[in-house]
Amino acid sequence: MSTRRIDTLTELPSSTAHTVLDLIADAAKADGQPAVSEQGRLHVRHPGRPGVRHLLLWAPDGDDGEDILAGYAQIEDTDPVEAPAAEFLVHPRHRLHGHGRALGDALLAATARRLRVWAHGGHPAARHLSVQLGLQLFRELRQMRRPLDADELPAPALPDGVTVRTFRPGEDDAAWLAVNAAAFAHHPEQGSLTQRDLDDRKTETWFDPAGFFLAFRDDRLVGFHWTKVHADLGLGEVYVVAVAPGEQGGGLGRALTTIGLRHLAADRGLPGVLLYVDADNTAAVSVYERLGFTTHEVDLMYRTES
Repeated sequence: MSTRRIDTLTELPSSTAHTVLDLIADAAKADGQPAVSEQGRLHVRHPGRPGVRHLLLWAPDGDDGEDILAGYAQIEDTDPVEAPAAEFLVHPRHRLHGHGRALGDALLAATARRLRVWAHGGHPAARHLSVQLGLQLFRELRQMRRPLDADELPAPALPDGVTVRTFRPGEDDAAWLAVNAAAFAHHPEQGSLTQRDLDDRKTETWFDPAGFFLAFRDDRLVGFHWTKVHADLGLGEVYVVAVAPGEQGGGLGRALTTIGLRHLAADRGLPGVLLYVDADNTAAVSVYERLGFTTHEVDLMYRTES
């Protein structure tokens, strides 16, 4: 009988990519959320991204011993400063056989033990495995939620001289990328988005320019609120909210957030909304708490000692 093996690829063939996405979806049904982030799933669906590697763990299945894809890991090594980031999972049917530890060891070997790893949902098994791999808790990302009722949402109060319209694909791309980079200069994942990253998101079924709000002072983009709809959950999302550095502190962020929430409630008829925010971003957490959001679950990032 064959034993497990781990293959490392820089590009996934189309058929293998579909198998990986099926594996992620099967595990999400058992775990309550995908073990690979939206960005990671985009890397699977849109191959050929520099700095991205895919680790495929194959193991025998059933009496015939045929090898199937039992685990998957992804490494993204694109940040010039931070250690490579990874996500990984094992199919629920193949857990408790050491496959998670094998993938974790392979990730450490592939990155010369310089690694950051996401554990989405912060499950106890992930916490235990992080200890086994010698990783330390580094970052906590909160998912916050609140119910939506258009009648209970305040009217947005925009700063003087600011107007809002929706995103125009192609026309607004460059301006949005520039403001996004400036607003998230401290945030390597969001602030480093490129035209290709934006284009990849435009191809997703959830992309809707009518829920992508841009704020202008004269003809200069000064902020935005990009909303998203999770059809499978029946929830909206405050996908990204940002205000250009020179416009912060004047209430524009709160106004844009309210505009997006009213759209999700009144125009899309959604009963609730979620968002993600770093736990140590106390200013943002405070704003969202005042808007009625409470913590639903957390994603944890672990890393090797620096």
